Amino acid sequence: MSAPRQITIAVVGLGRMGRRHVHNLVHRVLHAKVIGVCTTEPSEIAWAKSNPEYQELGIQVFDDYQKMISMPGLQAVWISTSTDVHASQSLAAIEKNLHVLCEKPLSTDLNEVRAVIDAANAKPNLKVMAGFSRRFDASYRDAATKVLHQNAIGSPFLVRSQTCDLLDNTGFFVRYAKKNGGIMVDCAIHDIDLTLWYLSDPTPKACWGIGALHHHPELAESKDVDNAVGVVEFWGGKMAYYYCSRTQAHGHDVCTEVTGTDGKVQVNVVPRANNVVVNDKLGVRHEVQPEYWQRFESAFETEANEFIEAILEDRAVPLKLETGMQVMVIARALQDALLSGEVVRFDEQGKRIEGSSEKARL
Repeated sequence: MSAPRQITIAVVGLGRMGRRHVHNLVHRVLHAKVIGVCTTEPSEIAWAKSNPEYQELGIQVFDDYQKMISMPGLQAVWISTSTDVHASQSLAAIEKNLHVLCEKPLSTDLNEVRAVIDAANAKPNLKVMAGFSRRFDASYRDAATKVLHQNAIGSPFLVRSQTCDLLDNTGFFVRYAKKNGGIMVDCAIHDIDLTLWYLSDPTPKACWGIGALHHHPELAESKDVDNAVGVVEFWGGKMAYYYCSRTQAHGHDVCTEVTGTDGKVQVNVVPRANNVVVNDKLGVRHEVQPEYWQRFESAFETEANEFIEAILEDRAVPLKLETGMQVMVIARALQDALLSGEVVRFDEQGKRIEGSSEKARL
């Protein structure tokens, strides 16, 4: 029996997320072969070089991204670094004629997002994708089938969605937040993507938001908050409401509700780690996943497999790159509205109207 066809891939970024992606690619993606990893953090370099599995698999460890993407035989790169270098690393990989999967967002700078899209479009033989993992989750996909193909709720017009992370007292989130564009960009971006999916790519009309600091006052230095609410009005009467939090006491609480003219669908409204319920003198309760990985581990696996299959079979990636631009346009507007206290408006073509903001009436 012949060996399965494989795509050689390297991962840049060996923080918590990057290590998990390497593990996924090694153990859960049949047609992927990890041949390199890269990080500039000394502790991560030492960890990777002493990792027996990496040694056994012959995975090379780099502290220079350009050297890694110049590896002979390399075909694809998975970018799992901080948002501030996503665009530059994507562009460098595309220049080397490598397929790219970059974690969301492509950049917090819209000009950089456009540069990546233009570079990818100039080389249609390459598969370049932004990682919006919830599109690969079984529950969210089932909801999309019901909303978009089975007419289960009539015409959808409202999305209420939230991304709420477990309270972190180690300082990780504060360090992480300084590089990732603010709470609306970092936390609401998946919710915005789901909205575009479920409401069939509506055009934004107005964005506004409010926020506060309740646990991480040091975020004020980077003009950020640890809890925020954003509202988006779309042309045609469609709406979205987002709650973002970095301070949940009970665990990772992510849910989405889509309302239509004939009903609504709900995904994970009551988060739970499994189907075990404890009944005792304290009442009836269940556990919640501590973070996003436990909730979306299978989605990341599906995402990786579908990306590799798109390369092998030379077909379109499952999520078009341009979606990342519209998501970021809305996320950026929400973040600006949060900081300014003013409504950010768009014309009917979805172009932001500069200088026309007014104080939000909330």
